[in-house]
Formats: sequence, C-alpha cells, structure tokens
Amino acid sequence: MGTNTPVGGQPAAAQSARPPVSPRATRVVAAETPRAAMASPIVVGATIIAVLYFGREIFIPIAIALLLTFVLTPLVNRLRRLRLPRLVAVGVSVLMTLGIVAAMATLIGIQAADLAGDIPRYRATVERKIEGLRESPVGHVTDYVANIGRALHAGGKEPEQGEARTTPPSPQPPGPAPGLEPDKPAQRPIVVEVASTPPGPLETLGTVLWPVLQPLATVGIVFVVLLFVLMQREDLRDRMIRLAGSSDLHRTTVAIDDAARRLSRYFVVQLALNTAFGIVIGIGLYVIGVPNPVLWAIFSALMRFVPYLGAFLSAILPMALAAAVDPGWNMMIAVAILFIVLEPLTGQVFEPIVYGQSTGLSPFAVLVSALFWTWLWGPVGLLLSTPLTVCLVVLGRHMEHLEFLDVLFGDRPALTPVQNFYQRILAGDAEEVMGHAELILQHCSLSSYYDEVVLKALELAARDADRGVLTARQKGAMRTVLGELIADLSDRSDAVTEAVGEGGEGACSPPPMGPPPDALPEGWTRQGAVLCVSGRGFLDEAAAAILAQILEKRGIGVRTVPFSEAASARIGRFEPGPARMACLVSLALGGEPTHLRRLIRRLKGRMPGVPVVLGLWLTQDDRPDRAARTAGGAMEADGQVGSLREAVEAVLAAAQAEVAPGRVPVAQGAAREPERAEA
Repeated sequence: MGTNTPVGGQPAAAQSARPPVSPRATRVVAAETPRAAMASPIVVGATIIAVLYFGREIFIPIAIALLLTFVLTPLVNRLRRLRLPRLVAVGVSVLMTLGIVAAMATLIGIQAADLAGDIPRYRATVERKIEGLRESPVGHVTDYVANIGRALHAGGKEPEQGEARTTPPSPQPPGPAPGLEPDKPAQRPIVVEVASTPPGPLETLGTVLWPVLQPLATVGIVFVVLLFVLMQREDLRDRMIRLAGSSDLHRTTVAIDDAARRLSRYFVVQLALNTAFGIVIGIGLYVIGVPNPVLWAIFSALMRFVPYLGAFLSAILPMALAAAVDPGWNMMIAVAILFIVLEPLTGQVFEPIVYGQSTGLSPFAVLVSALFWTWLWGPVGLLLSTPLTVCLVVLGRHMEHLEFLDVLFGDRPALTPVQNFYQRILAGDAEEVMGHAELILQHCSLSSYYDEVVLKALELAARDADRGVLTARQKGAMRTVLGELIADLSDRSDAVTEAVGEGGEGACSPPPMGPPPDALPEGWTRQGAVLCVSGRGFLDEAAAAILAQILEKRGIGVRTVPFSEAASARIGRFEPGPARMACLVSLALGGEPTHLRRLIRRLKGRMPGVPVVLGLWLTQDDRPDRAARTAGGAMEADGQVGSLREAVEAVLAAAQAEVAPGRVPVAQGAAREPERAEA
C-alpha cells in the first residue's frame, strides 16, 4: 500500500522502459489485465465458501476442536513442565474438558426440565398482567390503533348506528326432482377410516434418541479431533510452516508461534472473563429471586461470545421470566438494571484491563463476520464468528500471503499517516487535514510532524507531479490547504504535549537539538537573518515556509524568499538585508542540477560571504542519477541537508559557532557528505 504506482498498475520506471504502442493496444492491455488477475482469487474464494457451506457438518466440529486447542494448549504445556508424558498431559486435559462439558449439559438439562414444569404456574400471572395492560392508557392506545387498522383493512366502511342488519333467509331444501318417487330414502355416504400401524419398538427408540444422538456425535467428533490435534501439535505446526513458506524458516516459525501464543492467550482470557460474567449474573439473579439462575448464568456466559447482540439476547429471557413470576414489575426492572450495569462495566472496564488491547478487529468487521458465519453455519457460526475472524486476522498480520485479511478486517489504519495526509490534501479537505494534525500532534512535536509526515507526503506529491498525473486544479488545492495548515499551526509550540505511547501512530523522533533562544547571538535574532529560499517546484514555497516557521520558534529571525524574487530577471533588485545564512529548499524531481546550481550562483553573487545550504528533502528518491544530482548541487552550495531536522540543526549550529568560534558548523560539515559518498 505504501508504494505509489501510476494509472495502469505499473511502476513509473517500467512504464518509461516500455516500448511505444498504439493507443488501442494500451487500452486492451489495461482492460484485460485486472480481469485476468481478479478471476483466480474470486474463483478460489467462491470454492472455499462453497466447501465450507456444504461441508459444515464436518467443518463445524473441526473448528470447535481447533479453538479448544488454543484454550487447552497452556494447560498441556503446564502439565508437560511437571514431567508428565505428552499422552498423559493431553489425556488429562481432554478428560477435564469433557467432564466440564458433561456437567454443564447436565445442569442445563435439569434446569430446563424444571423450568418447563413450572411454566403452567406462570400462566395466571401473565394473563393478569396482560389484562392490566389492556385497562391502562397504553392498552387504550393499543386498542385505538388496532381499530384504525381494522377500519383501513375494511376499506374505511363502518356500519352506521341504528342501521337494520338483515340476515338473508336460509335457503329451502329443493323438492324432489320430477320423475322420482318422494318416499324413497336418500343414499347415505360411506365413512372411510384409515388406521395407522402403531410404531414398533425400534421406530420409537429412534424417534426418541435421534435428537440426542446428533449432538452427541458432534461432541464425539470434536473431542476426537481435539485429542489428535493436541497430540500432533508440533507436526501440524511444521506442516503449516511448510505451506506458509519454507524459504524463510526463522520468520515463518516466529510468526506462527507468535500467532498461536496470542490466540491462546486471547481465548483463555475471553473464556475466563465470560465465565466470571456468567457467575456474577447467576448470583445476581439468585439474589433477585429469578427461578433457575444456573441456567441463565450458563446462557449469559455463552451469549457473551456473540458480538454486540449477545448481552442483549441473554437479558431477554430472564427479564421475561421475571415478569411472569412477579405479579408486579419490580423483579423485571431489577434484572434489567443488573444487565445494564454489568455488561458495560465488563466490556468497557474489565476487558481493556485484562486484554491490554482490543481483539484486533474493526467494529464493521465484527458485524460482517457475524453475518457471514451465521449465514454459513447457523447459530453455531454466530458463536464462533469472532474467534474465527480473530484467527484469520492474526494469521494475516504474520503471513504475507494472507495480509489482505488484516487489511480488510483488522483495526489498524489502512493507510499510514503519510499516505493519509497526502490523500486529504489531494482532496483539498482543509478540515480533515487539521484534524489529522491535531491527532498526531498530541504525541509528536511540531518539527517532527512536519519532517516525518508532511514533508514525506509532499515527496509523494512531487513524484505524482513528475509523472504528470496531477492537474493544475489539484496542485492549486494542495497549495491552498498547505498554506492554511501552516497558518493554523503558527501558534503551536515545538514540543510534545503528551507522552509518546510505545508503538503508537504518532511516535515521532524528538525535536532538533540546539541552543535556547536566549543563547543566540543578536545578529541571528534579527528579521531576515536566515533566508528560506524556495525552488521553482509547486510545493517548494510550502516547504520553505515550514522551515521558516520552525526556525522562528527557535528564536531565529527568518525571511521567506520565493523563487520569483531570485530569478535571473529580478536578482539585480534582490536585497539580502542582514542575512547570515541562506537555506535553499527544493522538492522538485526534475531539473535540480541546472536550475538549482544557477540559483545558488546568483545568490552567492548577490550575497558574497553568506553561506548557502541546499536542502534536497527527497529521502526516498532511489533513481540512478540521484548521487550525481545531489553531488552537483552540493558542489555549488556550502552545505547540504536531507531533511527539515538537519536544516534546523545546521542553522542552529552556524549560530552557535559565532558564540564558540572553535566549533565547526554543521553546515560546513554537511558539505563534505556528498564527497564521502562519492569516495
């Protein structure tokens, strides 16, 4: 994503080296290449989805077994550290898990049977509450709405009051047909009864056991697969390494081990947190007086695996039961308060503390994955949607071939701060640019933000301009947005406002080092002590204004000089003033050796004895002629810098050299860098 390719999907170097072809041939290639490239992934994706759908009876137990593997792996490793053989450690872990599942199933069955037996007792309470609702204002409103609905259904016609309602007379039975004898009795119909054969013992047994055998068979498959996966974990890992990429065994092994460790920790912590949530819910329901609190505790713990809707669904049934048990509404209100307080507390306080970070999924990805896995595997897919998607995202972060999964479903930004900034100035959205700057400047100094985000984004713009893909309107919009941004940031200090978080987006380098403003010589604090001269590129004026702003915040007196004032036609009228140093800034890719060399000569001729520092901030420029271009410009200049930070440090070093004459300024030392590069 970080690379910039021109229209057509090919790098600039490849397009320039391509032989000229006819326009029609170019259009055919551009139209057919994406179609051929997209055909294979679409076919593979459709095949995988079809296999998962039609083979769900097989893949659901395997998926559950693999997720249980991540949960039981820490237990197996702990038992292995106690010098137990692998078979014993795996057997003990699987038997413990099987015992827990059997105990939970038994509790659910007992509680459900008890609840089913008590349902007839709650019918009278429910009927009384319904009658009470009908007599309340809410009930009158409901009846009024229902009458309106019936009137609309009848076409708006209602019988008028006092209108006589007549019933049509019942038809008389017809008399005997002519020619038939009246005293002959009519023939009665024959009643036919179909007697079904009573089911035999085997059919009855199959009808009773079939609803139980299918879940038992699924549980059996899960634990058989779980046993074999735990026994052959290292062998399966080696096979995954071979499939992922055996060319770099170290990187692949570290990636897979890290993914397994992260997933194992996540699932164990999630299981423990959901179990604690269910226990607290069960205790709360027991205190409130809701029947069968153990059943609702298990149900709430399981439903917390369902994203977003799990807590809501787990609260509906206990609230309905509380409304059926209590003649009033106090019990139902207490159950609602219990869930309303406990669920946000668990999700917003305890989960961030325990997890340390989020699941790594974006909210949209969680919703889409829930819909997808529910459609694919039904209710079991809804329970497994988040764990399965977390597995895919973690693998996508560590395996190059699956990186698209992290891009689609991960919570990390799809674009880097540099790309994000360039996209926003390209769209001409000044408000979005300022909001992006405020976000990064919370953790980053102003000079570092300019150096590591803004100027790198301007390099991307310079490359697009060099390829000819930017229109004049886009260039003008970019200059306008950059001018507004620099003006808005003029009153911000060059310091970090908050502590830099480890690995955070705004983690930037520290500000440039230099003497404090009160330690600068008097000549360097005057207006125009440093001339920030821009090149002829359309972004060079913005880069020079950025340099001038940072120097002003360091106490240096600056003056920005556009390229037009130092052009050949106006150099004779150019007044340098009390200039102590000139910094020439250029971001353009084309023509640096010629126009910059001439510009440096003109400045030196107009300001004899004033050092000129050349700033070429093209750190990512890897074209073959870069060394020749930079060396050509540096031979004319007194020094060369490659970034905003180096330029600020060169100016501060030159100012400090007047205070300490024995010190060599950075600008003079920087002039020798191209010579060392050539050597």
